Amino acid sequence: MDTESNYSGYSHYSGRSRGSHRHGDRSRDRHKSRSKDSRSEKSVTINTPPAEPLLGDSSVRGEQTQDDNWGETTTAVTGTSEHSLSQEDIVRITKDLEDSVGLNCRLYLTRTIAVILGLLVFLTPLAFLVLPHILWPEKLQSCGTACEGLYISVAFKLLILLLAVWALFFRPARAGLPRVFVFRVLLAVLVLLFVVSYWLFYSVRILDAKDENYQGIVQYAVSLVDALLFIHYLAVVLLELRQLQPCFSVCVTRSTDGTTRHYNLGQLSIQRAALAIIENYYSDFPIHNPALLSASKSRAAKHLAGLKVYNVDGPGNNAAASAGLAQSQSRAMIAAAARRRDTSHNELYYEEVEHEKRVRKRKARLVVAVEEAFTHIKRMQDDEQKKAPGDVMDPREAAQAIFPSMARALQKYLRTTKQQHCHSMESIQQHLAFCITNNMTPKAFLESYLTPGPTLQYNQNHWMARRWTLISEASVTSGLKDGTIFLLKCVDFSLVVRSKKIPYIQMSEEYIDPKSHKFVLRLQSETSV
Repeated sequence: MDTESNYSGYSHYSGRSRGSHRHGDRSRDRHKSRSKDSRSEKSVTINTPPAEPLLGDSSVRGEQTQDDNWGETTTAVTGTSEHSLSQEDIVRITKDLEDSVGLNCRLYLTRTIAVILGLLVFLTPLAFLVLPHILWPEKLQSCGTACEGLYISVAFKLLILLLAVWALFFRPARAGLPRVFVFRVLLAVLVLLFVVSYWLFYSVRILDAKDENYQGIVQYAVSLVDALLFIHYLAVVLLELRQLQPCFSVCVTRSTDGTTRHYNLGQLSIQRAALAIIENYYSDFPIHNPALLSASKSRAAKHLAGLKVYNVDGPGNNAAASAGLAQSQSRAMIAAAARRRDTSHNELYYEEVEHEKRVRKRKARLVVAVEEAFTHIKRMQDDEQKKAPGDVMDPREAAQAIFPSMARALQKYLRTTKQQHCHSMESIQQHLAFCITNNMTPKAFLESYLTPGPTLQYNQNHWMARRWTLISEASVTSGLKDGTIFLLKCVDFSLVVRSKKIPYIQMSEEYIDPKSHKFVLRLQSETSV
């Protein structure tokens, strides 16, 4: 079921009634506009553009080939165009293209610099060994077995260094960060300075002087490889081991519904801490459902829409009178809303009770329908496959065969719980085929729909956001501190992050002699033994 079906799918009669109601409202508004001041009586409402899906509209439009209301066919389709673009959409698309081009250029530049630096590191020891044989081969002194042993040492050390660099640095990028990783840049600068220093010493003391001691040249190359191995060990400590010990406890709160989680993080910069929080968000937080947040907004709008202010003294003649009338109207609206607030809690209570009752009823019908549907299929054994005269179905065909018997109950339950935009008919059938393949029970099949799961449980192309915005007063390359606050902003919501330093814990020891564990039975006159 698509996101748009929640708002565009309605019955034919309800559409006609709403149209007639809007026509009556327009006629009444025209009648009132003749006798009232336009400045004091007209209210202007600015509607912001609807929030886009987390990956734009492309993924949504690709799934609209099927009927949204697949459980019922008596629906009317509105005439809203799917290809209309507003000025905000054009600006957003242009900005996304510019950001993507800048991100790709920075990514390619970083990879190019890394490849050049890696080639410089691995080719330098080999160049130290080859250049004397090319430039002054007749003056070199033979070193025999000693040089051959050093050759083997250089070869294996370079192989170990190559594997270590591949394991630490050449890993798939998890995300694109707004700033560079400070420690990685420092290590790259250190390696570059180190190699340049070796080349300067080599050019002055060996190339210019044409040193004839080839064994010393080989040992010089071996020392370079050893130093590079130690720099790699330093990189492991700074990039991997330093952040393992927890130092901060961060509280992550979703701005829309207040869902909160706590995580322990080590010595990380703000941008890398934000990356770790986003990765944990997709697996720990329940999926964000904007439809659940619209009830309170509609209730407040309904209460304010029921309030009307009339000007019994007639329209004002000057600007001062109009301003005073507007202030009096606002005060009257606030006072009326305060009086109606005293009884609004009763309406909220009965609405929640009615909603819970409806959810329990739909849940019971859904459980019964799914259990009955699962009783219609049976896994065939190996010895029965040769004897079965009927049709044999694979898991997908079996899922398509039993799905219509539970489709209506499932759709009504998803509509009641406002989850219809989270599950499409194709995804439900795939999940049903998966459960049938692995001999899962009806309860296991329903768990994905009765309990909202994390974001990773749903369709990745439809729900996972590619772009997050990090908002922080401090520099994103600075480390976490006690009291650091920053925001991770997405399309529909934001994550508010607050960090607290884990307190220093001091433990003391108290020795208890095992021989001191002795007891005496205290008997009384009324004690039963």
